[in-house]
Amino acid sequence: MAGVSVGTVNRYESWQDRAKLRVPTVRAIADACDATASERDALVQLVTSQESGWWMDHPAVPEILNPLMSFEAYAAYEHVWANSLVPGLLQTPRYALALHQAAEMRADPDTITNTVDARIQRQSILARSPALHLWVVLDQAVLRREVGDASVMVEQIDHLSAMADRPNIDLQVLPASRGAHAAGSGGHFVLLGRDDERDPMASMAVVYLELHRRGLYLDAPDDVRDYKIMFDYLRSHAADSATSRTLLAEARQEHQ
Repeated sequence: MAGVSVGTVNRYESWQDRAKLRVPTVRAIADACDATASERDALVQLVTSQESGWWMDHPAVPEILNPLMSFEAYAAYEHVWANSLVPGLLQTPRYALALHQAAEMRADPDTITNTVDARIQRQSILARSPALHLWVVLDQAVLRREVGDASVMVEQIDHLSAMADRPNIDLQVLPASRGAHAAGSGGHFVLLGRDDERDPMASMAVVYLELHRRGLYLDAPDDVRDYKIMFDYLRSHAADSATSRTLLAEARQEHQ
């Protein structure tokens, strides 16, 4: 036995523990589950990245995002389907501010400012070495939804165009004219992973679903496989890079 309560095991399984995930506890649970040394070491490495992450003690980072940013710190790639808003990693400060002002109408200005600052700080993951490879499929409706005002949207679309020039970022737009698609009525999802051919046990794959006031993390192989297939269909259905740039330019023009 791991020598911990059932409640602790449940919190660790869901990566939800405000008191942080602890390496000794992870080792104990892994050993109790007869994990191999490689499996245990991979878990320890992931937890270590969480313990040392700036976000763990940041008061403006909601608890539901603690695991997500820990996974990002360990991941080699991140695939995002965005059907309602620009993904957090690609938002401008003004766009993020407008979003939080609309969603947190009763929050005081300082709280909103700190939350926006935390979101922008999270984007530093895109400049690390080795770089995180971000691939985003963006529903065209996101570009047409005016967040803030026209100037905010023009600035945001310019930022998307600039970010798409980076070698570690792929951005595709899914035109409304393409009709029904693989995601169906499902919402925004994030697929994070690391593939290690030399040591498969050090690999990682997890899906993050953002719900109202909480997040859901899926790591069962069947769930991850289904979302990988869904994302493959979405990016094959979306416009290519050159056409996506044209769609960005058209959307910018609409907001001017």
